[in-house]
Amino acid sequence: MSESEPKYRSAPVASTEMPSGIPYIISNEAAERFSFYGMKGILVVFMTKYMLDSAGMADHMTEAGAKEWYHSFTSAVYFFPLIGAIISDAFWGKYRTIIILSIVYCLGHLALAIDETRTGLLMGLSLIAIGSGGIKPCVSAHVGDQFSAGNQHLLEKVFGWFYFSINLGAFASTLATPWLLANYGPHLAFGIPGVLMTLATIFFWMGRNKFVHIPPHGMGFLKEAFSGEGLSTILKLGLIYCFVAMFWALFDQTGSAWVLQADKMDRNFMGIEWLPSQIHAINPIMIMIFIPIFNGFPIGGGRRFPGIYGLLNKMFEMTPLRKISIGLFLTVPAFLLPALIETWIEAGQKPNIVWQLGSYVVITAAEVFVSITCLEFSYTQAPKKMKSLIMALFLMSVSLGNLFVAFVNKFIQNDDGTTALNNVEYYLFFAGAMFVTAVLFIPVAYLYKEQTYIQDAEDAVPEP
Repeated sequence: MSESEPKYRSAPVASTEMPSGIPYIISNEAAERFSFYGMKGILVVFMTKYMLDSAGMADHMTEAGAKEWYHSFTSAVYFFPLIGAIISDAFWGKYRTIIILSIVYCLGHLALAIDETRTGLLMGLSLIAIGSGGIKPCVSAHVGDQFSAGNQHLLEKVFGWFYFSINLGAFASTLATPWLLANYGPHLAFGIPGVLMTLATIFFWMGRNKFVHIPPHGMGFLKEAFSGEGLSTILKLGLIYCFVAMFWALFDQTGSAWVLQADKMDRNFMGIEWLPSQIHAINPIMIMIFIPIFNGFPIGGGRRFPGIYGLLNKMFEMTPLRKISIGLFLTVPAFLLPALIETWIEAGQKPNIVWQLGSYVVITAAEVFVSITCLEFSYTQAPKKMKSLIMALFLMSVSLGNLFVAFVNKFIQNDDGTTALNNVEYYLFFAGAMFVTAVLFIPVAYLYKEQTYIQDAEDAVPEP
């Protein structure tokens, strides 16, 4: 069935209500994120403690080697959105691209679940990078496609829900999969996220008749992308994304360097001995708490707490790029505290994990300022035929940041298994790079001129 055939609506209706397909997208995203973060959360521990060779003997990686693999995989995941966007916008459309690549995604989970060797790791991560990466720009752009000018005021709320669902799935999986790995081994720990990815695919398929299916644009997509307007948009946003890449270089180390640091700390907190990979669960739970704190919420009697954004807006206009700028600066102290923790560890002490939780609070606040803002900003700044492509370029910032981390970890490895930077110097290096990036971003943000694009409504077609 072609997406342009009458069975599916090809443009949003004129409405002030919430689009009917949104619950299916949110459900899909929660299950898919459980699968992704569950698998990703145990990768470093698996590579350093569980991986086997073809003879069934231990084949563990060094810490620097595991970080290099982890960030190379993450970089690949966020590179493939560019391929997915081109396929989606030019040929298949978003819905079909998501369905087909979700199947590839499921096969990647299967490979990890049945093969504990480097071969299984390479095959599984490659398929997941293609599947997960390929659908990323399509899913977020598909959310925006459901809206017209009449209900675009609900976009901020829905992208908040979208991000909430991401972190709900991430929170649950970050607690569950490390426990499964420790108690039942890699087969089940990687298998359960595969089951959730299968459910995510089913949820999305169930909403097919509720969605707006924006048809692929064929050569029109390429024509717009290489037009003066298209190239100008790509260059302007591309420059923004180069700065945002450094944020991701630091943020994504919560799943690698911070996990390895947690393994050397006293993880007894609230009467529970936490596993190193479980500590990352504080990030999604803090996101779910921070979203209403930042955006505001009703407090009764017809009154409303304006939120951090509202309070800051009373002092100066909180434009999207100013939010991003604040987030970049916040990321610096989030890496200075782990550097301090490393000085204690290197002195023979075993600091409590509560110190690292403080770092998570700061970097999560930075994530709200940078990531959620940049997600919505990218969609609204993209010309109508380039939504998926621009979302892919935003995700390329994550790829670029992780590629930088992988390069650093490869460069600092010595032949004898040691590293050129000790752990304190490692954290200080990234904190310094982040500070320079944040300072240089200020004039770029000041000079950027915004232009908003929203899909047209189809007034004659009623909401089903």
